[in-house]
Amino acid sequence: MFPGFDGLMTLSRREGVDVRPTLLRVLTDLYVQTSSHTADEEQQFVELASRLIEQVDDATRAAVRGRLAIYPQTPTIIAEKLGLANATRRPVPLARAIEPEPETESAASTASSPAVPTMSIQPDDAAQLSDMFFSADSRERTIILDNLATSPLKAPPTIPASRIARAMQILEMAAFASDIENFILELGEALVLPARVAARVVNDPGGEPLACALKALGMTGETFQRVLLFLNPEIGASVNTVYRLSRLYDRLDQHAALVLLAAWRGSATPSTRARHRPMLHDDDRHRARAMGTPHRETQRSTTEAPAPRQTDGKSAE
Repeated sequence: MFPGFDGLMTLSRREGVDVRPTLLRVLTDLYVQTSSHTADEEQQFVELASRLIEQVDDATRAAVRGRLAIYPQTPTIIAEKLGLANATRRPVPLARAIEPEPETESAASTASSPAVPTMSIQPDDAAQLSDMFFSADSRERTIILDNLATSPLKAPPTIPASRIARAMQILEMAAFASDIENFILELGEALVLPARVAARVVNDPGGEPLACALKALGMTGETFQRVLLFLNPEIGASVNTVYRLSRLYDRLDQHAALVLLAAWRGSATPSTRARHRPMLHDDDRHRARAMGTPHRETQRSTTEAPAPRQTDGKSAE
């Protein structure tokens, strides 16, 4: 359930960056997101969390203790390490489920036949949308993605499943090794993006473009979280950034991510309209006048030229 955490701890000891508090917080949040776990998942959580609890600071330990104190499935060993063994473990009462209202015939027919987007994004519009998204802040980017989810813009064709499976393996391996160069190369090839655009997506400090690119590729939320932790140390070491991007990824609509992918592709396509002079309503008349003027001048010069003087034999003598 938590692959890669041992490798990250080894990397932190070798590189001198202490990411153990971040790891414990993320590990705990991942564990409490599910109401029940298998025996293997619980054993793996106990082994990882037991080592980290003894190595983190008091503030991190207190934060984890607060999360697990209200979680009904906290393992007994972890509860004892955090001083929760004697606490009263009562489940939190849940409200009665609200029964859904019966749908009317019109609502059911509308839901059964969703509108199919038919508008293709043009190169100029794609460039504007791409620049607007990259220049926006986190809140504005969320608004843009919400609007794209319901837009009539057509998404690009889906990527073959075999190509996606291969890309997932390479991207995750490159992320674990913090190999950003190969990560950019593989992402650009999988999504058919130029290297310049793929590098801009991966190196964006906010992380939203990377979330959209991996959502368009169909990466699962768990794999995306692991990529965040390993690929960029600045993002992986920030608990708030990891939480924010994980929440964004879970609610991100794939159609919005695919439309943004189409905008990135279209922004790299050179526009051909600016290469030609625009046609005006009287262009043909001006062209005919310009072409006719040298002809008339040639005729005038021919008719007005003086005839050569004829000389007879007597005058020549």
